[in-house]
Amino acid sequence: MIRERLGTLDPAELAAADLDTTFREKPAVHRFPGKMAERVHQLAVHVRDEYGGDAARVWNDAGNGEQLRANIAGLPGFGEMKIKALGAVLAKRFKLAQAESLVPPHPTLGDVDSAQALRDYQEKKRAHKAEWSRIKA
Repeated sequence: MIRERLGTLDPAELAAADLDTTFREKPAVHRFPGKMAERVHQLAVHVRDEYGGDAARVWNDAGNGEQLRANIAGLPGFGEMKIKALGAVLAKRFKLAQAESLVPPHPTLGDVDSAQALRDYQEKKRAHKAEWSRIKA
């Protein structure tokens, strides 16, 4: 949807674009369009400045799992859950060996390869979050 509206996903161009307007256009890109526009902008600026505009360098420049974790953790808005989710996608979908140590024991987006798998993942994620909330309380 972002590419269709702006004509690109190039980090330098996203960093220079008015993402707030793009994200708020109906239908909105995200349920919190202003906040997500801000986060995408920050991420685009980071990739442009730290990786020369090449997002794949986040994982291609990592020699091992520890470096990959640090690279992903350095991305604006990426905490532990997103590190694990992206690590799982890189390991399971793209067979990136450095990402294997980041894969958590619970279901992640890395397990999704069909509409049914997405529904199953969402159901398991809800159950996992409920259990996690129960344990924290």
